[in-house]
Amino acid sequence: MAIVDIRLKKVNKIYSEGDIVAGVVVVTSKGDLQHQGINLAIEGIVNLQLSAKSVGLFEAFYNSIKPIHLLNYTLEIAKPGKLPSGKTEMAFEVPLKAKGNKVLYETYHGVFVNIQYQIKVEMKRSLLSKDLSKMCEFIVEYKSQEETAKLKPIPFTITPETLTNIKEKGRVPKFKVKGKIDSSVMCITKPLTGELVLESCETPVKSIEIQLVRVETCGCAEGYAKESTEIQNIQIADGDVCRGLHIPIYMVFPRLFTCPTLVTNNFKVEFEINIVVVFRDDYLITENFPIKLTRF
Repeated sequence: MAIVDIRLKKVNKIYSEGDIVAGVVVVTSKGDLQHQGINLAIEGIVNLQLSAKSVGLFEAFYNSIKPIHLLNYTLEIAKPGKLPSGKTEMAFEVPLKAKGNKVLYETYHGVFVNIQYQIKVEMKRSLLSKDLSKMCEFIVEYKSQEETAKLKPIPFTITPETLTNIKEKGRVPKFKVKGKIDSSVMCITKPLTGELVLESCETPVKSIEIQLVRVETCGCAEGYAKESTEIQNIQIADGDVCRGLHIPIYMVFPRLFTCPTLVTNNFKVEFEINIVVVFRDDYLITENFPIKLTRF
């Protein structure tokens, strides 16, 4: 019985381009362990996926959605031989450097776009024994810069007349919502903030919510597949709120499901905020605001 494990020196597993990824490969066995070599591979891949409704629309998609390799590095940890009984630790250091002219984008777990960085260790064994392997994900973030995002407040007024995505305008009660989002450009490590006031509404309100939406685009010059999916929904008011009451907007961005806004030739990752007012009869209206996320 033998177990292979990877332990990184950094507990938070967060690195930037140019850093050294250092750690140890730990092999634990209850007896002497014969092996045919231990290798370590570090890779960064952008995986693109089409939604069911986009498959078949464009032949060109099948070339543009191939995985994009950002980082690929292999290292021999140990030559074929024998490890003693007990625990054996083998140190490794790998420079975090992109392939060719590629860029190490930030780690991001989406629905149609995934950017992941992994370390994999593999111990080759004889034909009669099963190979041993272990995989470990680490996180890549952009390096710090002195420049910071400039605040760009978004004041808004929502009334039945301002709504553009409503089919049955006759069902919309008379109402007026005013407020502001403190900035359309914001640092991903700081919360989205603002305020909202329900100035008037002729019918009772059931709920007011803030939605964070990811907009993922995959494709090429021949065509693009664009999909919007919800990341999180926060209720900021419950029930028929007092008219004229200032309701604070506050949302923390989830780390792995958001990243700085990203626009490349083959894919885009963008973000939007929806303000949703749900009326007593469950009829709802939505107002959409594109936002830009940065690391600083």
